[in-house]
Amino acid sequence: MSALAKDAGTEFPDFALESTGDLRRLTSPNGYSQNGQMITTMRANLSKLLVDARKGGRINGKDRMVRRCFQTGCLFRKGKRRKTWVARWREPVIQLDGTTKRVLRAEVLGLVSDLSEREARNKMAVLLRPINEGKYRPEATITFGQFLKECWEPAVVPHLKPSSVRYYSLQIRCHLLPTFCAWRIKDITKAEVQRFLAEKRKQGFSGSSVHGMRTALGKVLQAAVDWNYLEQNPARGIRLGDRAPAKERAYMLPEQLSPLLNSLPEPCRTLVVISVLTGLRIGELLALRWKHVDFVHDVIHVRETVHEGQFGSPKTKSSRRDVPMSQPVREALMAQRSERTGADAENLIFTSRNGTPMNPKNLLRRVLQPMCRELNLPVISWHSFRHTHATLLGEVGESLRTA
Repeated sequence: MSALAKDAGTEFPDFALESTGDLRRLTSPNGYSQNGQMITTMRANLSKLLVDARKGGRINGKDRMVRRCFQTGCLFRKGKRRKTWVARWREPVIQLDGTTKRVLRAEVLGLVSDLSEREARNKMAVLLRPINEGKYRPEATITFGQFLKECWEPAVVPHLKPSSVRYYSLQIRCHLLPTFCAWRIKDITKAEVQRFLAEKRKQGFSGSSVHGMRTALGKVLQAAVDWNYLEQNPARGIRLGDRAPAKERAYMLPEQLSPLLNSLPEPCRTLVVISVLTGLRIGELLALRWKHVDFVHDVIHVRETVHEGQFGSPKTKSSRRDVPMSQPVREALMAQRSERTGADAENLIFTSRNGTPMNPKNLLRRVLQPMCRELNLPVISWHSFRHTHATLLGEVGESLRTA
């Protein structure tokens, strides 16, 4: 009999032989023989125990149990003349690739002369409590410049409109990177953002310019929040002060429009007529195709916009809209259609000589603004006609919601 059977056989002689697998000797230590029925029963019990043991496992079905890492930290003295208590522990951080890694952290708790060892350990326990309780959220070590180059630009910029890319790039390159490039994004607090914007106001930047800096910074930091690099966006809830424009927005009165329209050549005249009577943006107007104009129901379907030769969706969701055509707008479009030999559904209504979208800046600088100066009228921009349209709606008694 094996040693295991000898130890167990003193108290359970019958079961010890079967459970230890020592079936070569079927007699108990006292010398009596086992009968066939007892052997059969013991074999059945053993097989049942083995089957039940194979079915054993964790309730959650996992082979390993995830244990929460509890740590007490390391407390030691540092210094020669002025000895201090220093606490050291491991803290999870988010790396550049988004994975979590534990790194060593250290913090001075106070002078040895002011704190006893027990007080120092209690103070260290307070620091470690959020980590041990699972309430600590790993912080990111990535800098603002690295986040822009490695995360934000590849993932966000391709989905922005070209005008937005140009606007954000200007703010980031000229204002944000010179200040926050080497900062870790977790160190950019709301107080630091407020201080940065206040300093820009002291340098002479207008409220609108400072608002653009805050918007660009908030756009980048919101992506960091969405990707769990930050817990909240520090650029939100910032006070910017006065955002009033430096000069009043220009618009034209009805009596000023008449001499301008009589003097403008085509197609600039038709563009001004449609812009004043519909309120369309110049990008939306130059992106109109004949399929977007419904002469049966007198409706213009705004579905595209163009900026620097690139087509895209309208500026906002509400900008994708249907605008009713008045009789002058219908007549202007019909005249434009009669002059074009190819008025297929996919063709643009307004094109250059090469068939490409017209450049609104060239029309503004070469035709519209010189004519305004010649007639002693306010020098306006294409956007001014949207304000003119809103003014005309107010004069005829339309509600603000309709405008």
